[in-house]
Amino acid sequence: MSERLEGSVGGGAPVPAVALAVTAWLLAVSSVVLFLAADPTLDANQLFFLVDVVGAAVYGTVAGVVLARRVHPVPVILGLGAVGIGLAAFSYAYTQLAAVRPGLPGVAAIEPLQNTAWIPGTLALFLVVPWLIRDQRLDALARTGLVAGVATTIWFFVARTWTDTTTLWLVAPVAGMGLVTAADVWRRHRTGPVDERVGLGWLTVGTALMALSFVPLALPESWPWLWMVNPLVHLAVQAFYPAAMLVAVLRQRMWGLDLAVSRAVLAGTLTVGLIALYVVVATALARLLPTSDSVLAQAVAAGAVAVAVVPVRSWLQQRVHDLVYGAGSDPARAVRDLGGRFASARKPEELMTELAAGVAVALRLESVTVWRTGEAEPAVRYGVPSGEATSVDLVHRGAPVGVIAATAPPGVSLDSRARKSLSELGSVVAAGLVLVQASRELDAARDRLSTVRLEERRVIRRELHDGLGPSLAGIRLGLQGVRNLIAVDPDAAARLLESLQQQLDHQVDGVRSLSRTLFPPILDELGLAAALHELAAQHARAGFVLDVHADVPATLDQAAGAAAYGIAVEAVSNARRHSGADGCRVEVVCASDGSAASELKVIVLDRGAGFAAGHTGGVGTRSMLERASELGGTLVIDSPPPGGTRVTARLPLAES
Repeated sequence: MSERLEGSVGGGAPVPAVALAVTAWLLAVSSVVLFLAADPTLDANQLFFLVDVVGAAVYGTVAGVVLARRVHPVPVILGLGAVGIGLAAFSYAYTQLAAVRPGLPGVAAIEPLQNTAWIPGTLALFLVVPWLIRDQRLDALARTGLVAGVATTIWFFVARTWTDTTTLWLVAPVAGMGLVTAADVWRRHRTGPVDERVGLGWLTVGTALMALSFVPLALPESWPWLWMVNPLVHLAVQAFYPAAMLVAVLRQRMWGLDLAVSRAVLAGTLTVGLIALYVVVATALARLLPTSDSVLAQAVAAGAVAVAVVPVRSWLQQRVHDLVYGAGSDPARAVRDLGGRFASARKPEELMTELAAGVAVALRLESVTVWRTGEAEPAVRYGVPSGEATSVDLVHRGAPVGVIAATAPPGVSLDSRARKSLSELGSVVAAGLVLVQASRELDAARDRLSTVRLEERRVIRRELHDGLGPSLAGIRLGLQGVRNLIAVDPDAAARLLESLQQQLDHQVDGVRSLSRTLFPPILDELGLAAALHELAAQHARAGFVLDVHADVPATLDQAAGAAAYGIAVEAVSNARRHSGADGCRVEVVCASDGSAASELKVIVLDRGAGFAAGHTGGVGTRSMLERASELGGTLVIDSPPPGGTRVTARLPLAES
């Protein structure tokens, strides 16, 4: 496994960052001033001068902004490259001024810089830097590519400065190595560590464009418009590559640089685009109009730039915000993206994970944690927080359902825009929490239903196996005895038939009692009180008297009513079989907490023999306990003085 670099994320170096940025900008500004003072005519060299000025300003800004927050080889290379490119621009402008103002000092020493100073920094941008943009230590392939990139840079510098190597052999290694570097970046974007993939797609395109921008240098100079196309291609690439590289370097997490970076990228790209527009319009009109109308060409070009400022800025601002802030720049888009994650999640657990990840990616957050109201453990956690979290309450239909807490990357605090976006996305997360909770409640209801069905089957099995089955077997044997006696002793056969008939009547009553025990129709039609009175009438026919006292509303919770009836039936059956008493009392009342009925209380009391201490009970006792526990209630069996057995069940009532 690759090892994460220690210390790659830490304190920045503000003083060197400011020094590099200021130096690059001083070189760019002084170059422009000297160039305007020289007032040269337009040619290809001046367009390359424009490329150098823009490169010094843009890369100097990016290097300063990044290095101020993060010490890393990449911003150092960017800063030194910006200074080298700025020296090349300064050298050209100074040489042009010296041509119209002879006698300027140091011309011989400064003039060669315009052909050499830009090489190391410019080539290192796409031959060296992409190999270093990673959070893991360099593997063998990366080290090989890094060495090859440095070697190609040195080769181009040495061959162009001190040899007569043809342009083709100068450019071919640079373009080829640049494409190899772009291919490796694409490979890491598709198969590399997950936390390194973000932004590498942009870097792949930028690196490939930088490499291909050198290809026109090898084309014949006699090709029409090549003198303009070549530098303009470099100018366009220099506008795109810093933004692509910046996104990859900062892993699209911005470390407190989001506002500065977005403005820098916007301003730099806008400046480059408008300058290019001015140059193209002015050059084209200058070639079409007479020489005396060059002022008109410049005026028309300036007007074209002025007209293009607003629409170009609006278009670029949206693209830059998408690049820097992702979906977080547009809450509606972020909500749509999160909505799409609802459909992609196959299980409730996956849904919350997808939503947390979606919020983190949309807002460029370090971590997102979601808590459900009333629970100590988080429902889902994405990322590892390293600082203080910003929390937002999750509300669904006016009721709190949870809390979402987010942390920004190290050194960053969430601004008001990010907190507002977090609140807006929180509504989607709240809906996800409610959906997950509803799914869990549905699963719990299914489990309870399965338990009830299983218990009903156990009751039926017990009654059939222990009651009806043996009785029918006995009746069958009795009938066989009657058949044997009917010829030899008719009186005995008649007495045996009468006994068998009594047993059969008893079993018929048992089957009816079983059917009513499961769920008598009267319970559903007339309610719990009527069902208990019918139960008393059934037992009265067998000589067992029930004293029923039922004070319950007609709109009683159906689940609680069915459970109460089942407990009462089982308790009465036990009293009739085991107590030795000739009856028992059944009391069912609703207890109130002061505002509404909160629980149903069931008491079955007999004055029989009672039960021995430590007696665990049988199937009937377990059935009563399970019925109470299904609703979250309790059941207690005791022997109050002066004797007998008392069954007390407390069943919570659902809110109306």
